[in-house]
Amino acid sequence: MSAAKPDGFALIKPGQTYVGKQGFTYGAGVSKETAGAQKVCMNVLPMPPGAVAKAHYHEGIETIAYMLDGECSVYYGDDLEKRVHVQKGDTCFLGPDIPHAPSNESGKPCTWIVVHSSGSDQDGIVLLPELDAQLKARMDAKAG
Repeated sequence: MSAAKPDGFALIKPGQTYVGKQGFTYGAGVSKETAGAQKVCMNVLPMPPGAVAKAHYHEGIETIAYMLDGECSVYYGDDLEKRVHVQKGDTCFLGPDIPHAPSNESGKPCTWIVVHSSGSDQDGIVLLPELDAQLKARMDAKAG
């Protein structure tokens, strides 16, 4: 990926990708890695049908997510007990340290634009595998 030029300007062209700890391949946007950003980053998150993020939170980091296309469920809360249905054009705010896991249950692809109050969306990630198991069991029970 390209890095910031000495004059503080960076242009990120489409097609650059990376795999995040959350389990997805992201379209690289502006970040510490691509532009030398320190306090904010923005990336594109395409989610195929049936994709579920690994349960996680961003320690001390705020998140804004805009649904560019499609629809998706977001499970959040201490035990991922809350669920919100997000549709094209909706914007979500998630405060720091809130466990969450987006789940594309729509049967069609969706695309998020995600902004974090840190230079990289990989900063401060805490994975919560115990919540992955709880959410899977809940979703399996709902489907069966």
